[in-house]
Amino acid sequence: MPVRWQQIEVASRAHTQAIDITESVRRACRTHDADDGLVLVYCPHTTAGVLIQEAEPGLLDDLAGWLASAVPPDARYRHDRVDDNAASHLRAVVAGASVTVPLHGGRLGLGAWQRIIFVELDGPRRREVHIGTVT
Repeated sequence: MPVRWQQIEVASRAHTQAIDITESVRRACRTHDADDGLVLVYCPHTTAGVLIQEAEPGLLDDLAGWLASAVPPDARYRHDRVDDNAASHLRAVVAGASVTVPLHGGRLGLGAWQRIIFVELDGPRRREVHIGTVT
């Protein structure tokens, strides 16, 4: 099975921000000229993640709020002695580093409300996301 890779850049404007990258992933699949297979979306950063969810703005705000309450920024984390971003690392565990989406007839096999969401947890930053198409 051949795998074709492409990278996209994602720029966040806030410390914690959910960014819909579905259209960028779709464009990457079109440049790969893939018809049927799998698409892997991988985040190579330990303070960011990628997930599949609805992109309704209120829900994305709720996600950021829930992550902040689940992993409080002001707790006494040992890692904060190194670079003061332990909460971002721990929140990334919940977000996850990758998602896999089926590709059918050149189209992403997402549900009606599903979107591919990049989650910035230690921004603002410029990040890269790797997109692999397996056909």
